Amino acid sequence: MTNYRVAVEEGLQNVSEYLQNQGCDVVSLGQHQNRDCNCFVISGMDKDLMGMQDTVGQIQVINAQGMTPDEVYQAVQRGMDQQQRG
Repeated sequence: MTNYRVAVEEGLQNVSEYLQNQGCDVVSLGQHQNRDCNCFVISGMDKDLMGMQDTVGQIQVINAQGMTPDEVYQAVQRGMDQQQRG
């Protein structure tokens, strides 16, 4: 089980549920808790959401468009591995 804190954009319920089942702490993107998140997951519908690109500061942004929930989870894991090494 992991303990990543992930902010997920509204409308990605299947991704939220999958990440929760994998042990992630999932919050809605835009909530005040976002500053404590390890990464953001966006739908890709508005790629410039909150002015984000691929990272915001040290926080990874994952564009979930065209990805399965498992692929999103793998991207979260890769991002966390890179943050821990970096």
